[in-house]
Amino acid sequence: MNILLTGATGTLGSRVLFSLLELRFQSIDNIYLPVRKKTSVGPEQRIKNVVSSEFATDFVKKNLPEVLKKIVTVDAEELLNPASFLGNNKLDYFIHSAGYVNLSTDPAAKEEIFNQNLQFTKDIFNTYCSHIVKFVYISTAFAAGNIGGLLHNDYTNIKNGNYRNHYEASKHASEKFLLKAGKAKNIPIQILRPSVLGGNIYGSPNYFISKYMVFYLFAKFFHNSSSKDAIRITTKTDTGLNIIPTDYAAQVIAMVISTEIQQLNIVNSKETNMKKGIAKILKVVGFSNFSFTEDKINTSTGFSSKLEEFYYETIGLHLHPYMTSKPNEWDTSLLESILPIPNYNLVDYLSETVAFAKAKNFRNQKW
Repeated sequence: MNILLTGATGTLGSRVLFSLLELRFQSIDNIYLPVRKKTSVGPEQRIKNVVSSEFATDFVKKNLPEVLKKIVTVDAEELLNPASFLGNNKLDYFIHSAGYVNLSTDPAAKEEIFNQNLQFTKDIFNTYCSHIVKFVYISTAFAAGNIGGLLHNDYTNIKNGNYRNHYEASKHASEKFLLKAGKAKNIPIQILRPSVLGGNIYGSPNYFISKYMVFYLFAKFFHNSSSKDAIRITTKTDTGLNIIPTDYAAQVIAMVISTEIQQLNIVNSKETNMKKGIAKILKVVGFSNFSFTEDKINTSTGFSSKLEEFYYETIGLHLHPYMTSKPNEWDTSLLESILPIPNYNLVDYLSETVAFAKAKNFRNQKW
């Protein structure tokens, strides 16, 4: 079996790499990993840093020499030139995990976000359509937009989602392109949609995640602030955030690629209530001078403090649409039949992941 996985140095991609190696080691001949070079670190060394990291799984650590023999590191600049590294090999699975996560709502950011997500997905599919058996696309559960209610795995009937940002719109557009192009080329397409990624829940160390985003950014903002100013945080009583442990999502992806499932949301069966979650986060980082409001706060209504103004001009711009979203329920019956969702207290998990990040000073892992 030959697999190409993009995004192997990313938060989810690295865990997908570990899970593929652990669950499918004997059947993998080559796993191709396109990686960008950094100023002082080449692609091959970056992958070696990932698989030899203290955060790699026990299986990868114990079988590192054999693991390295399976891996073919590819300079990302050669990704659109498959003949340069594939030879006559055909890819059983092209797993596109890399993505440009930018939650900006600024119209000026739209072109770049769509280029990085939609256009790049078009480019790689069109380049590899004669080299692959199956194309697996890692999207986001939020590609449906802010529609509320019960969400099923099939997003094809969502024509014009109420997208919270250009990122969601670009991911949904990529899904629609792939389903249409795959049908035209007779190539099976599989779309897998994790929700917000949280710290690992299996193994040790628990709660590790390589990059701190979304609710971690909220925690980091107040952790790094020395201000004691009061702040009003806009959210709604029934709004929740769907968070799934990264290692659980990765295991599901590694397990499901060989099935005929076309679309699957990799989500928690329940959302974490926003007010309860925020209160826990702020308790962990030691900030108490806050209150909740359902009113929209901006320059026209006036800010109550410098801290409040700074919040709503920075991360509040990107997080506000999620903190005021319609509540969702998620159909996880198919997901649970593949791998049962770990049983844990959602709010406690949130505070424990933030406590871990705080202990690491919210430093992203640099591979």
